[in-house]
Amino acid sequence: MWQDCKASPVMTTSAVSSMLQGHSPVFQALLGTFFTWGMTAAGAALVFIFSSGQRRILDGSLGFAAGVMLAASYWSLLAPAVEMATSSGGFGAFAFFPVAVGFTLGAAFVYLADLLMPHLGAAEDPQTALALNFDSALMKKSDAEGPRLLFPESELSIRIEGLAVGVGFGAVEKTASATFESARNLAIGIGIQNFPEGLAVSLPLRGAGFSTWRAFWYGQLSGMVEPLAGVFGAFAVVLAEPILPYALAFAAGAMVYVVMDDIIPEAQISGNGKLASWASILGFVVMMSLDVGLG
Repeated sequence: MWQDCKASPVMTTSAVSSMLQGHSPVFQALLGTFFTWGMTAAGAALVFIFSSGQRRILDGSLGFAAGVMLAASYWSLLAPAVEMATSSGGFGAFAFFPVAVGFTLGAAFVYLADLLMPHLGAAEDPQTALALNFDSALMKKSDAEGPRLLFPESELSIRIEGLAVGVGFGAVEKTASATFESARNLAIGIGIQNFPEGLAVSLPLRGAGFSTWRAFWYGQLSGMVEPLAGVFGAFAVVLAEPILPYALAFAAGAMVYVVMDDIIPEAQISGNGKLASWASILGFVVMMSLDVGLG
């Protein structure tokens, strides 16, 4: 009996994987993004443990998240995109073209959305906006626009991560490298990344005067859009298979841009740059190990 109990975790993991593989890509994407949302909530729940002044914890977590996202962008998104474009035979020596176009468009999308969201009423919730305005550490300086809130960017990055998970599951079995395991590992990696993302929202809100429960609520709320984005991404690539190399590269470009423009600078501004850099290396190694070891 005891031996059976000891073996059960491995058996359970295998059974869960088998059950997931028997369902449609859209349902798999839904379950995967529910997991990533849950990890966001778990990270936000750390507001019950840590005080708002523990900036080193937040910066280290952001650095780790950046490393995870960079590794996931290559192993789970760009590598399958390149293989799809090459194996299709339609591009010949220019198989890099759809990947380069998709990657660039993904980065451009985040850049344009970052410019437009403040003008379209993003983060209009008056209580959230009020709390964020109380804390000057949540403001970025922009020569053209003056200070602007970070919350819209965090919400956008969460949506992009949900989209990436959906695209990953939608691409399963389209090439040798686009496997269920790689999509599953991408969901796990994004979930790991979302853990500090939830903390990055809830901890400053707590410092701005919100109650612990309300700070937690807004922190987990930032990940609630992931299942919708994931289902949309899976539907899109299942219905329009020729766009897969573009879609995978698009998700990768968007994620890399968020890392370079948002997460890494935010982790560096409080004097914890070295900590954030080494945490990024650790996050990259962890995600690379997941993809290579479990893929």
